[in-house]
Amino acid sequence: MIAFAVTATAVVVLAVTVVKWLAAHWWVLVVLLVVAVLVGAGRFHHRRQQARWEAVRARGLRYGLPQLDALHHTRFEDAVRDLMRRDGCQDARRVGGRGDLGADVKATDPFGRRWVIQCKHRRAGAGGAAVGTPDLQVLNGTARQVHGADVAVIVTNGRVTGPAVTFAEEQRLHVVDRRTLAVWAAGSRPLWELLRAVPPPRRPTSLS
Repeated sequence: MIAFAVTATAVVVLAVTVVKWLAAHWWVLVVLLVVAVLVGAGRFHHRRQQARWEAVRARGLRYGLPQLDALHHTRFEDAVRDLMRRDGCQDARRVGGRGDLGADVKATDPFGRRWVIQCKHRRAGAGGAAVGTPDLQVLNGTARQVHGADVAVIVTNGRVTGPAVTFAEEQRLHVVDRRTLAVWAAGSRPLWELLRAVPPPRRPTSLS
């Protein structure tokens, strides 16, 4: 009983001391309240963003390889742009054309990374001319220096030569060949989840 009484007295004294201290330092309560509100708002925003992301993915655009093969090369660029938008790159746009300096599509992903994409469409699909090292050299020479890319990608519905793949790995370029394109266009995963060694996010986001 004596020990209980001593403990209870100590608790009461401590509580009174804390209350007095907080009364003298009321701004601490304000700071704690603001922090609690910000944490709650952050969690709410995170849940909303996740729900919105999943909704976009669920109703997202999908292509089959026969559809992509049948497109005109400019419409193929439009399709790549639309797939980037589907994955959350709201500013994705097609910039291909005369004097594009190796960039057909530009986009910023939800993690702040800048994507520069060069498109190589083959009407014959896998039976068309393979994308070679010279195509990668054009992208390598302009994607970062001219367009400010964090991620430089070449996308084709056709084949890519072995030397071109080796060159891409050496120069930190990314190749989306016919097989990878089929998975991406099917809508199962965003492009950055399908590529290896993609740079880390530029800024933390609710999707990070």
